[in-house]
This record gives sequence, structure tokens and C-alpha cells, in this order.
Amino acid sequence: MIIGIGTDITDVNRIEESIEKFGDRFIKKIFTETESEYCESFKLHKGQHYAARFAAKEAFSKAIGTGMREGFAFNLVGVRNMTSGKPIIELTGVMQERWGDCRIHLTLSHSATLAVAMVAIEKD
Repeated sequence: MIIGIGTDITDVNRIEESIEKFGDRFIKKIFTETESEYCESFKLHKGQHYAARFAAKEAFSKAIGTGMREGFAFNLVGVRNMTSGKPIIELTGVMQERWGDCRIHLTLSHSATLAVAMVAIEKD
């Protein structure tokens, strides 16, 4: 049974400006180490990949219905790509405790200026 869906669209430039302005402090507050390593591997278009992951976190917060409250923290929700390239959500801490027994579906897309994510959460 689907218990939540969420979607988000993020401006790539906004994320790039935040990284430029706040550097590692912003990256470590928002992204997991796995996400940072993945995004940094794209020298020319890393902002698009960071923005897509940011959108995934926002979409997840909407799917669980709490937004940025009740223990939600950006760096407790991460995106990792399987060897096939398929993106998946990885949860840690309180997010894992609350939502780890759910099936979480994620899709990402981005252009030079926008990134979008959609999350659907299922539970038996």
C-alpha cells in the first residue's frame, strides 16, 4: 500500500550558489559522504547532481508527511546509485528507525537549470 508520495523541483543555480558561498559547511550539513563523492566525480556538471539529490531529500520529506520537522535532517536521507545507475534512497539514524521497513521508490531527472525528484513510499 502506498503511504506517501512527494515531488520536488530544485533550481541548479541555487544549489551551486550555496556550495560556492558556504563550501564544505553546506555540503556536510545537507549531503552524505556517498553523495558528495558521487557529485564531485562530475567536474563540469556536479551542481546538477547535487541539485537532484537535494530534490530527492525534499521529495522524501513530503512523502513522509512531516516536511522538515519531527527529526528530519537532510544528511539522514541519502541517495546512492546502484551499479545499474538506478538511484535509491538510503536512510540513517532516526529516519532509518522510522522508515527503514518501507519500500522507497525514487526517480531523478535534471537539466542544466532544474532538477526534479519523485518519491513513493510503500508499506505492507
